Amino acid sequence: MRKIVLDTETTGLDPKKGHRIIEIAAIELEGRKVSKKHFHHYLDPEREVDEEAARVHGFTWDMLRGNVKFADIAAGFLEFVDGAELLAHNAPFDISFINNELQLMGLPPLQNPVVDTLKLAREMHPGKKNGLDALCSRYEIDNTHRTLHGALLDTELLAEVYFAMTRGQESLLDEETPAVRQSAVLSMDAARPKLRVLPPDADELAAHARQIAEIDKASRGGCLWKQLESAA
Repeated sequence: MRKIVLDTETTGLDPKKGHRIIEIAAIELEGRKVSKKHFHHYLDPEREVDEEAARVHGFTWDMLRGNVKFADIAAGFLEFVDGAELLAHNAPFDISFINNELQLMGLPPLQNPVVDTLKLAREMHPGKKNGLDALCSRYEIDNTHRTLHGALLDTELLAEVYFAMTRGQESLLDEETPAVRQSAVLSMDAARPKLRVLPPDADELAAHARQIAEIDKASRGGCLWKQLESAA
């Protein structure tokens, strides 16, 4: 299944209070790298931007007036994400805003499978900071150019974070040919390789004997290992 990293910037925190999307970005992943396919637009939200939100992403309504509206790019966005698994950091936030925009147009909500990378990070690093900046620092991903939040930049950083978090968890066989995958399947009938036996040296044998004697003394002659050695 295609994977697409998604992010939005908004006029505020709650679409139920009339807040809208001002920027939307989505980039497609190709295996373990970012492809050249992406979708990105700045939008006219048709309303004021909360001061707190503006401090986060740096945009005001005056700066966004005249841009396309979500309704203008909705068809292109839905075509781009069609059939893909969506990855987003704090996914419920982004998905709720996108679904709100679709609802305003009389369209059904997204049906794509969604991976919340924030939830994934919290499961992997419980009790630690798991914001995007913290994860970039943890995985040594350069984010020094991220002075403000931006949807396109954040999708690119999140893609690198996702690769780092899932390194070694996705089977490399998925990208190989059927012949290579088949060759990697172990046969239960295959001959086992000859085991390499390393006999103990004199010092190791002496240390073992002392240990057995101490156990036998502590158990008052009840050391099973010594009884087995005597019987042998």
